[in-house]
Amino acid sequence: MTPVSTLGATKRSKTTKQADTRLSFKSFLALDRQTLALSLLLFAAVLAFYSSITHNGFIDFDDPGYILENDQVKAGLTWSTVEWAFTTDAASNWHPLTWLSHALDWELFGSNPVGPHWVNVVLHGLNAVLLFWVWQSASGFRWRSLTVAALFALHPINVESVAWASERKNVLSMFFVLLALVAYVWYARKPGPGRSTAVAGWFALALLAKPQVIAFPFLLMLFDYWPLGRIGAATAPAGNLPQLTKASLVREKTPLLVLSAASAVITMIAQTLGGAVQDLAHYGLSLRVENAVVSYVRYMGKAFWPTRLVALYPHPTKLYPAWQIGGAALLLLLITAVVCARRREQRYLAVGWFWFLGSLVPMIGLVQVGEQAMADRYAYLSFIGLFVMTVWLVADLATVLRISGNWLAAPAVGCLLLLGTLTYRQVGYWHDNETFWRRAAELTTGNYVAELDLAGIYHKQGRNEEAAQHLHAALAINPDDLMGNLYLGADERYRGNLTAAIERYQFVAVHAARPRLIAQANTELGAVYLQMGQLGNAKQCLETSLRLVPNQPNLMAMLGVIAQKNGDLPEAVQQYQRASALQHSDVEELLLAQALRQEGRLDEANAIFKRVARTSPNLAAAEKTAAALLAGK
Repeated sequence: MTPVSTLGATKRSKTTKQADTRLSFKSFLALDRQTLALSLLLFAAVLAFYSSITHNGFIDFDDPGYILENDQVKAGLTWSTVEWAFTTDAASNWHPLTWLSHALDWELFGSNPVGPHWVNVVLHGLNAVLLFWVWQSASGFRWRSLTVAALFALHPINVESVAWASERKNVLSMFFVLLALVAYVWYARKPGPGRSTAVAGWFALALLAKPQVIAFPFLLMLFDYWPLGRIGAATAPAGNLPQLTKASLVREKTPLLVLSAASAVITMIAQTLGGAVQDLAHYGLSLRVENAVVSYVRYMGKAFWPTRLVALYPHPTKLYPAWQIGGAALLLLLITAVVCARRREQRYLAVGWFWFLGSLVPMIGLVQVGEQAMADRYAYLSFIGLFVMTVWLVADLATVLRISGNWLAAPAVGCLLLLGTLTYRQVGYWHDNETFWRRAAELTTGNYVAELDLAGIYHKQGRNEEAAQHLHAALAINPDDLMGNLYLGADERYRGNLTAAIERYQFVAVHAARPRLIAQANTELGAVYLQMGQLGNAKQCLETSLRLVPNQPNLMAMLGVIAQKNGDLPEAVQQYQRASALQHSDVEELLLAQALRQEGRLDEANAIFKRVARTSPNLAAAEKTAAALLAGK
């Protein structure tokens, strides 16, 4: 029996006897007929298990800001859009290629969500195929590489990256990272300026799609150690490549490190300006460190038991119990000690483990961006390391125990089919807003974002009692949440509690930092004051909102109503005309006509009345709304 100490060794003489077919590194990607057939099968599996995405719509979790309400994206691929994509920090990020891909989607599919969703699926399928090719070419093992790629393709934790239209940046960035990895294997065979430029070029495109791949140069160092064996190995799975010193390996990656550093700086600036980076007063350093340690273990749990997957895992607000943080830290240290002890005999263990740990560093929460403790989308790149560790370890244990590869095939296929089934079901949870947020609220505790969004969904559906329940649940978790107070103000106004509504809106107006949120609070205040007949206060609030966010035609119309009530007809006419010039509305036209009639300009007023009566799709509704505005309702 083969001794355990030889686990991970590769012996070409056993080529036809083992489950894996060893391939010559000289063939580079080795795209023979069997590889192409397996690639098509892998791609087809992705299409099959993600097929229910056809029925999914957009989700109110970034999709409005990224796609549905983004005027630049909706303009399509124009030179103006290109300029905007490379200069904007919208959505607290700088990822111009992602913006351009969304603009192309809109050009091709408009507001239909089916197109963008299938683009994500196709990119994910291509990523799985590229992963298969690059690992096979570097390691020489076909079936192990295919299994790693299949785990990546069908693991349900990757559904978030694929089924979420706004997360195009993840699948797009991975596509370019894998092309960079393919180019790196090509470069490692015969280093040269042209080949190194190809690596840097693909990596630059990956960063332009999503900056979270800044750890790529570090991952290449791991790749050098195994499977390429460019350092500290007499032989390597990929073949006998020239041995280099550590200094040489670092030096050749200097351009990539510069790209990573530049991307990190630009990203931090964009996220800070966008208010996405949380300061230490919000989440203290000790809490961040503890959450990072526990999250690493939670990620590992999701890798091997992928259940209770949701879009938002709330960040804890207090330190973990000592036993929990101690246990998590001990587990991480033990695994690290084992893989380091086996680093020569089983190099894949160290590479897979440090790939997992290292690629998660930018997203693990030491620099906290957003409100999540962890996120499924962050596993998209990092879990490749865990998949490699697992597949290679199982295969080598089978070799030691003299278990035929045929006996491994059945459980492997069974495992993949189970993962695919879970993926198919997970895609369904992204079907609509209510399903999406209800699942998040049910499977997590203290998730005020999910409670808040459910409140908004039920309010829009007229299910006001259910909306109020979720709204109060959200504010019980986070009483100072500004959007929660804004929504509660709307609920109080709906119930006729105008004084309570004003208190909520004033709280938001005083404590908000973002101009748009301050403007929204002032808009709501203005509407309530107008309803109460306090025209001076209403005018002041609406003018404040317009000063912060100009060109809001509905506010101009409300200011026109206030002027008309105060008897200032010229001001009223001017406000209605400004509103109508920005956005034609039957309601504003009717208000303008009434103000003109009161001013004695009967011919102009009658002409407008006749035009609206001729062209309005619902004249009665427009007249009712105009009358309600003038009545202050």
